[in-house]
Amino acid sequence: MSKPKKPEPKQQLLHLVIGGEVEKGEDIVFKDLDAVDLVGVYPNYAVAHAVWKQKAQLTVDNAEMRYFVVHLHRLLNPEDDE
Repeated sequence: MSKPKKPEPKQQLLHLVIGGEVEKGEDIVFKDLDAVDLVGVYPNYAVAHAVWKQKAQLTVDNAEMRYFVVHLHRLLNPEDDE
């Protein structure tokens, strides 16, 4: 009798939420890199998106404040297509 296979660990699709005041224009240029808000790293897009939405809503009165979700898993594993 063979042993049952252990389920393979679920792949983490890491996402970073980051924000700060940006300069006007089409390019994303932070005004002050020392003031950039590194919110955190999250295990999937759904969680990161929820945090991004919360942070963006808290700063809605500041037109120059922008938050972003960075797909870290794409940077760490560029050969993955996800």
